[in-house]
Amino acid sequence: MATSSKPPVIIEKPLINCIPEELRHRFDPTFVEYHSKYNAGRLVTHQVPIEDIRKDPSKYAIDYGHELVDDGNLIITEEKCPVNGGEITVRIFQPGDVISSEIRPAYVNFHGGGWTFGGLATDYDFCKRVVLELGCVAFDVDYRLAPEYKFPIPIDDCWTALNWIRDVKALQLNVNLDKIAVGGVSAGGHLSTVIAHMCRDEGIPLAFQLLGAPVCDIHVFTPTGELRPDCEYESYREMYHAPPLPAERMMFFHKCFVGNPRPAELDNWKVSPIKAPNFKNLAPALIWTAEMDVLRDEGEAYGRKMNDAGSKAEIIRLKGAPHNFAHLDAILESGKMYNRESIRALRDAFGGSS
Repeated sequence: MATSSKPPVIIEKPLINCIPEELRHRFDPTFVEYHSKYNAGRLVTHQVPIEDIRKDPSKYAIDYGHELVDDGNLIITEEKCPVNGGEITVRIFQPGDVISSEIRPAYVNFHGGGWTFGGLATDYDFCKRVVLELGCVAFDVDYRLAPEYKFPIPIDDCWTALNWIRDVKALQLNVNLDKIAVGGVSAGGHLSTVIAHMCRDEGIPLAFQLLGAPVCDIHVFTPTGELRPDCEYESYREMYHAPPLPAERMMFFHKCFVGNPRPAELDNWKVSPIKAPNFKNLAPALIWTAEMDVLRDEGEAYGRKMNDAGSKAEIIRLKGAPHNFAHLDAILESGKMYNRESIRALRDAFGGSS
């Protein structure tokens, strides 16, 4: 049998969901190491049928780099909050060593996940950290998810939950109504910005907004979910293929959240809070952005609009950080800084420990 003396032809293709070669040197080397080990070559959730995700979310979770926080003496409970058409779960974190009559501030958390994924496990440890370090009460809101519950249902659920916390739980748990903060990462940041505008408009006091890599402008996409050629944020072009949130994943979230095509009546500020008509008198904010994130520029533009209108926004850009820095706090210095400085900002907003 004849054999060829020519060397075999080897065609090398990059692994799916790997870090593009031209961006590797700009990422935190620790992120490159861990992402290449655990993520490259594997499908991520937006590449799996949503029906399969709903059947077994944990099957498709890639979880590493997250610092676990001991429960300590916390009291952690769950309650049902009635919403239009059903009910949602709110997880409540309380310090177990405070005097029952002590008035305490509260942090209300809205998790990320593109309005499509995530739940009470997403920010479980961060909520524990906030309560252990600040002695406040934390509420984690398990709002209903798209695409089954499209816009405006996630926003409506969060608004209903905030008012339920104020009207029902605050008295039971001795929450100081003048010292309530909201916060979240990514889609949770989007929900927090919208809630902050609604609080201002309704005359409801809000002490602070903690916005981690927030989605601020859905209108970077056409109604059918493609990136607009005239997109004003350079980070979308610069980080178009950057994991873990490439433009493709944001396009998927856009379609889940607002439908495909996006109805004309959804061209309003609650979809894209950067288009809100009034940025005056908003609760002060700490806005985190990640250098290696498509959402970087819109988050910073949102902060500038706040500051230009006289509302106070502190903006921190994390060099070399990926979009999910807040959930890699065991391995990335950017994640550790997020914890440290977020606690500092909340403590300042609450005026100390009360």
